[in-house]
Amino acid sequence: MLFLLHLLSKMRPAAEGGSRFGIVLNGSPLFTGGAGSGESEIRRYVLENDLLEAIVGLPTDMFYNTGISTYIWIISNRKPAARKGKVQLIDASAWWQKMRKSLGSKRKELGDAHIERITQLFGQFVEAQEEGKPVSRIFKNEAFGYTTITVERPLKDEHGQPVLGVKGKQKGKPQPDSALRDTENVPLSDDVQAYFKREVLPHAPDAWIDPEKTKVGYEIPFNRHFYVFKPPRPLAEIDADLKQTTDRILAMIKGLSA
Repeated sequence: MLFLLHLLSKMRPAAEGGSRFGIVLNGSPLFTGGAGSGESEIRRYVLENDLLEAIVGLPTDMFYNTGISTYIWIISNRKPAARKGKVQLIDASAWWQKMRKSLGSKRKELGDAHIERITQLFGQFVEAQEEGKPVSRIFKNEAFGYTTITVERPLKDEHGQPVLGVKGKQKGKPQPDSALRDTENVPLSDDVQAYFKREVLPHAPDAWIDPEKTKVGYEIPFNRHFYVFKPPRPLAEIDADLKQTTDRILAMIKGLSA
């Protein structure tokens, strides 16, 4: 991600025509690091400055020395009006053809039709599905942001009474119990106090937020946005398969003991 920042520093200013570049990264830059970390702050800079146009998820086994999933980030400081404030995610992980001869871990490649499909989706800037599965989705930049709040609970004495501070700014205030401390990630689109009242106080009415520990973070859960739930088979069908397997095993055992 530091190399991503290096490329950003080389971009032509928008006033001089701007620039666009693509960089291939593995999956960890999408989500590694919590709010306030270096990785999150880089994502925050890119998204809050509206520099990310799109991310394309590639198939596995695309590179010589690794079989992991990779992603192309398209960065631009000259977004067209329709793209301003938005990010397009394209899932091309299922679009590949087998290479005639493997090169190390590189066993797959994009065919001309796959490349054309990706560029069409990017150029048209539309959401799309194939066979009931999303392959292109569009989000507002802030959809990837969240506020991490630290939820405190009072430290209690042997009588079950809150322990109060005795000096300074904490005088007379309940002291937090570090063993009960927790954090919550609140989407940027949500009001923090409303979220706290709705999601926390019903379960912990004595809790409060420590505002000094509140941080803003960004992550891009790429795979989550393309996940399609497949309901399990009916229980009766599963039971029938299990009975068939059990009957076959019993028949084998009977044959061995005969």
